[in-house]
Amino acid sequence: MGRPVTGGRAPAPETGTGGSTPGAHGRAGLPGVLVAGFTALISGLSVFVNSYGVHAITSPSVYTTAKNLVATMVLAGCALGAWWARRRRPASAAARFVSVERARPGPGAPRRGLPAWGTLQWIGLAYVGIVGGGLAFVLFFDGLADTTATPAAFWKDTLVIWVAVLAVPFLHERVTWWNVGAIGLLVVGEVAVAGGLGHLAASRGELLVLSASMLWAVEVVVAKVLLRELAPAAVAVARMGIGAATLVVYLAVSGSLQALVTLDAAQVGWALLTGLLLAAYVATWMTALARARALDVTSILVGSALVTSLLQAAAGTVSLAPEALGLALIGVGAGAVVWMGLRHPALRRNEAVSG
Repeated sequence: MGRPVTGGRAPAPETGTGGSTPGAHGRAGLPGVLVAGFTALISGLSVFVNSYGVHAITSPSVYTTAKNLVATMVLAGCALGAWWARRRRPASAAARFVSVERARPGPGAPRRGLPAWGTLQWIGLAYVGIVGGGLAFVLFFDGLADTTATPAAFWKDTLVIWVAVLAVPFLHERVTWWNVGAIGLLVVGEVAVAGGLGHLAASRGELLVLSASMLWAVEVVVAKVLLRELAPAAVAVARMGIGAATLVVYLAVSGSLQALVTLDAAQVGWALLTGLLLAAYVATWMTALARARALDVTSILVGSALVTSLLQAAAGTVSLAPEALGLALIGVGAGAVVWMGLRHPALRRNEAVSG
């Protein structure tokens, strides 16, 4: 992840593999922590919408496959459009989506050319697609069908803990005092929202959700490494494309493929809506990972719980009063990570910060 930086200006990026980069044109784009904030907003809205859409299609696996196919097509179309737009406006947000951002080498250092891809890189890309974009979704939704939403949401949001454990040895991200404090607030907030730990149990459904969360944590680390050599658009399309193909194979093996191709108009409508939200989530998520530390991005994403609860309260399905303290802790924890990320420019270059 680069050497620790204690202050000063971040090194300027150069044009690397994949085309023009923001720094080459003097426009770095939004900091990764702010992009992660938008991802959290999209995630919170998506969870709210999916709570209705999942009831429109009987099989959770069919529902997931349908919306993932939509997300794949949307991301592929956006990537092609961004690639075309980059030729006309190389400093635009679209250009940054299909470009690789790298730090400029020091005086006398050799310039990097095309990346030499080996077996490990291809295995990593396969993991992001098959496991992160396919198998983990099956585990999560099958687990959700065997448990209730509250414990499932808690185990899913343990993602930030597993990423923190993995990011230190594999990404060399430094866990600072404010990272520990923010994660503490987020975890305590989640426990408060869940109504305590007493109702949690090692049931089949909860274990499946926990397994999906751990698989996604590994995916975060792998994707972060891949984004050093690939544009966010490339990783996003690969993740959803390979994942959707994996889900189609799963439906074929389980005998549920017929249900996918016989969806009615209302079910297709739900797949289109939730697929669009999923595409926006993955696009902004990969962009955030390309610009900020995995630990910070994952911490901010926990804030999606606050967005979902506010939407549910507005719809009259839940009351905020029992969850107020927990939601406040989550908001403070996620907000602290955003604030510290903006305060330390080094974090925008994906590097560790002392203190």
